[in-house]
Amino acid sequence: MMRQAMVLQNASAPHELDEWLLWPALSLLLMGLVMVYSASIATAEGNQMTGHQSTYFLVRHSVFMTVGLIAAVVVFQVPLRVWQKAAPWLFVVGFVLLLVVLVPHVGRSANGAQRWLPLGPVSFQPSEFMKLFAVLYAADYTARKLADMDSFRRGFAPLAVVMLLVGGLLLREPDFGAFVVIVCIAMGILFLGGINARLFGALVVVLLAGFILLIWISPYRRERIFGFMDPWQDAYGKGYQLSHALIAFGRGEWFGVGLGASVEKLFYLPEAHTDFLLAVIAEELGFCGVVLVIGLFALVVQRAFVIGRQALQLDRVYAGLVAQGIGIWIGVQSFINMGVNMGLLPTKGLTLPLMSFGGSGILANCMAVAILLRIDYENRQMMRGITV
Repeated sequence: MMRQAMVLQNASAPHELDEWLLWPALSLLLMGLVMVYSASIATAEGNQMTGHQSTYFLVRHSVFMTVGLIAAVVVFQVPLRVWQKAAPWLFVVGFVLLLVVLVPHVGRSANGAQRWLPLGPVSFQPSEFMKLFAVLYAADYTARKLADMDSFRRGFAPLAVVMLLVGGLLLREPDFGAFVVIVCIAMGILFLGGINARLFGALVVVLLAGFILLIWISPYRRERIFGFMDPWQDAYGKGYQLSHALIAFGRGEWFGVGLGASVEKLFYLPEAHTDFLLAVIAEELGFCGVVLVIGLFALVVQRAFVIGRQALQLDRVYAGLVAQGIGIWIGVQSFINMGVNMGLLPTKGLTLPLMSFGGSGILANCMAVAILLRIDYENRQMMRGITV
């Protein structure tokens, strides 16, 4: 009888990890590894800097994934209360790194942007980690200021000033895409924290006007907008990336031309293994492959909001806001990247989370998923009456 009772108790105990979050995230990582290899073969073989090795990007991406998964295991061991205490300091560290990357002869430039810090054989991109630090800090700020969410001066203004300083540094790089994502994270967490509805509506209008102004005063961004509106008008100039991305989507049809059989990745589509990875997926795996990717991202984002809601129901305000902030981050960034690849949004330098080539992005994304899993784990432990 005692043995049967133990079996029933174990069967009724909740799983320690959310499998509906874990497996979609791992699937995106593994699918990204395969597609990065497929999309980068021609680039690697034709580049002297890679030694003409077809597996150059595959090996590096595998290393990035391994480091990211190890970091995720370590991060999962850290209680949320530790992250909350460290959040302001992590944000300061991120801010300092954004300053350092702009120092001449320190930050590394590529394609007209200065976004990287060289660390031996690899480059470190502070803006990727700043997204995670922004989630942790905005959630901590909102949790501490819940009673002041109706006040512009005490509730919104301090966070707005800090985020504008960060935004100014990102625009200096320039990294307009990261700026948009971080603004969405901060605004989303403030909204979920109960900011005054009228104040939030007014801020949205001001932000939209600000984005339009930033685009209008920048000839580079303005040209991207015009190229987005009609890529075929200048298919070899402003509309080059988008026109080839659309060709890739058109060639893929329902089931794709087959894994590894993409033509657009053969030096036609720029950044095929980073910003435009989804276009290669569309060409090689077709409509079904794109739907699969969208479905996996939808599952990850949906689980983030469910975990956040569970935390809020357990009166764990900080944990709930962090979970939903991570959901906003992954959801907004993946939406923008997909929209750019499909021609629904102007071209923006944002990678596809968990999938595109890039060590900083993969590491930050793996850490974010680990924090989500930790929040869910602590939720389950609290529901079982165990103190964490």
